[in-house]
Amino acid sequence: MNPVNFTRNEHAAAVLAAYYETPPMAYVHSFGCQQNVNDGEKILGILMDLGCGQAQRLEDADIIVFNTCAVREHAEQRVFGNVGALKKLKEQNPRLMIAVCGCMPQQAHVVEKFKHSYPFVDIVFGTGAIDRLPEMICQRIEGHKRVMRQPEERTDIVEHMPIRRDSAFRAWLPIMYGCDNFCSYCIVPYVRGRERSRRSADILAEFRQLVADGYKDITLLGQNVNSYGKGLGEELDFADLLAMLAAVPGDYRIRFMTSHPKDATKKLIDTMASSDHIAKHLHLPVQSGSDTILQAMNRRYTAARYLELIDYAKQTIPEMTYSSDIIVGFPGETEEDFRRTEELVRRVEYMQLFTFIYSKRAGTPAARLPDPTPHAEKAARIARLVAIQDAVVEKLTAALVGTEVQVLVEGPGRTPGVFTGRLDNNMVVEVPGPAPVGQFAFARIESAKGAVLKGRLV
Repeated sequence: MNPVNFTRNEHAAAVLAAYYETPPMAYVHSFGCQQNVNDGEKILGILMDLGCGQAQRLEDADIIVFNTCAVREHAEQRVFGNVGALKKLKEQNPRLMIAVCGCMPQQAHVVEKFKHSYPFVDIVFGTGAIDRLPEMICQRIEGHKRVMRQPEERTDIVEHMPIRRDSAFRAWLPIMYGCDNFCSYCIVPYVRGRERSRRSADILAEFRQLVADGYKDITLLGQNVNSYGKGLGEELDFADLLAMLAAVPGDYRIRFMTSHPKDATKKLIDTMASSDHIAKHLHLPVQSGSDTILQAMNRRYTAARYLELIDYAKQTIPEMTYSSDIIVGFPGETEEDFRRTEELVRRVEYMQLFTFIYSKRAGTPAARLPDPTPHAEKAARIARLVAIQDAVVEKLTAALVGTEVQVLVEGPGRTPGVFTGRLDNNMVVEVPGPAPVGQFAFARIESAKGAVLKGRLV
């Protein structure tokens, strides 16, 4: 891993200024995970560094960038549909520049599809070329030719890219990129590349700046944060990095995602317990409660190993809440396999559970497995799991009624006069306004409805 510092492209800024009669307006939309959102913030930052303004609507944009997700086939089809809808805008404004980037163009067949089926798309590039966007814009304008970059994997990490964050009090902070796990159902290692960790000094410097700028909720990002530091040449792991950041003075809290159970340790739990700056919430995707299915998924842990860590966390941090991802209907999943998943969900008692019916991804080992279970049966299993989860959440939220909690006020809710906020443990609370948006406050919980707590500021 070789860090590279971003350098402003003065030539690209001049080319853009000459191409448009007025400063161009840029619209960036990111699909998918938090890493994509952070990438989108950097893309917008680069465009604004070149002199662009930010457009709030597609119709007002001179440059449109769709930053895509490839985790599920549905996500890809949604992107193709959204890009297709831009054809009319391009006909109305021939100088409209349309770019598609992110995980989807890290697949060669996707690049070819945009090349041949979407002639109005000007630029296509993958996850490793964000910093090269200025030169691609120059190529498009000066060369009068579309720019279709083939998939590539870069081993260097580009630091100090301009960024335009979506929030003034919540920030995403990548600590590593890529994934080495190769779960049999997952396309991520193929589109995000192998694991590369950022230097701790670069992370610490960015973290200190975020705290100094007043950010209250800072989430550390990585496909598997627990494997941070491997191959970096520094004698520290993720728990060490977490402790280093939590030692920075200030009024903030740290979250992190995603943790892979095979690399999560008791040392991590102890570190979380040691600092009030670290949110007492753990997102630990289990995917299945069946060892047979976990082995087929290439997850490299057992249900017993997973539960051992959860039990230790419950003993060490009683107030901790948990969330997880579960794939229902993985190829070969039997009724007995699914019952084991149900048992695990009842035992752990997750505050949040993200459930998905298995989605075949071309190019992954699982896509070649026989999948005889009817979709209707998979949907019925999802419904059973949701019913269990609803009962668990009702129990957990009811236990908080009458308590006083610290909440980060996030903004107005859907109901007029009501504001929403998030607790240290990631639970959502609604309070009557006025409320200090972007600041910590205390609230007394008066009632609970599903996963939402209702209270009043004190």
